[in-house]
Amino acid sequence: MHTVQVKPQEIFQALADPTRVRIVRLLAETGEESCLCELVDSLLEPQYKLSRHVKVLRQAGLLSAVKEGRWVYHRLVEGIPYLDRLYEALRLLPDVDGGFAHDVERFRQRMCLREDGRCRIGIQTPELAAGGE
Repeated sequence: MHTVQVKPQEIFQALADPTRVRIVRLLAETGEESCLCELVDSLLEPQYKLSRHVKVLRQAGLLSAVKEGRWVYHRLVEGIPYLDRLYEALRLLPDVDGGFAHDVERFRQRMCLREDGRCRIGIQTPELAAGGE
């Protein structure tokens, strides 16, 4: 069994950015895995920016990634008690401006575009797709 040693400060540094909090909170709320293009369409952030944020979250031990062909699916690392409690705390944060509810709604709509439970269509938001995947 492979054990990853993560320092608490690395987790909190990773969560010091509002976009990274949105990513983790969205995945914690929905319990889903997501490819980058689904996150782009859900969070309305450019692919290059989200790619960097996802990398930081992976390095902090919060996300895992599985590659399937040209698609990479990101999922929260679960089953570790302190991480599970952290995700629960993020889910319970107030949504003062309603932005998180909009993220979740866009995510749920975007997930309906999957084929056989997998993303196969790329970024669908025209102004964000210009930079390509």
